[in-house]
Amino acid sequence: MKEIILNAMERNEKTKKVRNEGFVPGVLNGPGAASTSVKFESAALNKIIAKEGPNAKLWVALGDRKEFGFIKEVQKHPVEDRIQHVAIQLVEKDQTVKMKLPVSFLGQSELENRLLQLQVVKAEIEVEGQAALIPNEAVADISEKTSGENVTGVDFKLPSEIKILDSEEEIYAVIKDDKRKFAEAESD
Repeated sequence: MKEIILNAMERNEKTKKVRNEGFVPGVLNGPGAASTSVKFESAALNKIIAKEGPNAKLWVALGDRKEFGFIKEVQKHPVEDRIQHVAIQLVEKDQTVKMKLPVSFLGQSELENRLLQLQVVKAEIEVEGQAALIPNEAVADISEKTSGENVTGVDFKLPSEIKILDSEEEIYAVIKDDKRKFAEAESD
């Protein structure tokens, strides 16, 4: 796993002032009830989230210490899609944690070529495992699915050490016939 480092600075000023100075206010939640108010450089934080996802695992450098954690919550401005606040959970790399991962589907173009479409029912999956082993997203290959099939937990390729906490019957997506298929059939 590559080491992603996000620099943080302690924050004493109000959040509005922090944002006006080009920073993103945030909080580092440590073990127990300890939390530290911090600020992050907006560009660096945006780059990490864009590349690694909204729950990226990373190292947070604060002063002379560096701690491992993951982004637990990203609050965005409702209109401008700008990050307003970030909460990072600090953990030990081998600590067992629960996380919600965004779901990603591979093979949508293959479905479209066969006039099928993907209807997403649930966009995230809850998992548990060692913090360092949990991926940034859960990926399911749907390229071979046919109309009427569902995407469930068994379709996700996760490390064997990661346990899915959602129900085994949980449906994340359904494969359906594309409306164009019926339009072409009627025109024949």
